[in-house]
Amino acid sequence: MNIIRFYPGDTLQMKKPHPCGSNLFKVIRVGSDVRVVCGGCGRDMTLPRIKLEKGIKKVISAAQQDKGDGPRR
Repeated sequence: MNIIRFYPGDTLQMKKPHPCGSNLFKVIRVGSDVRVVCGGCGRDMTLPRIKLEKGIKKVISAAQQDKGDGPRR
């Protein structure tokens, strides 16, 4: 099983949306349990890392958010 690397400040795009309709979650704390905040309604959740990793579609790093795009080549 691959471990998905993400850090506090990163945004996770999930496969399924939260009941409020948003599928973006900001990472607050990382460990065996991961604390995230919904980008739509602001709900604060602590989830087991394994369960969270199964639902991740894309990781948007904090550095990409600041620049607005990915690294240039």
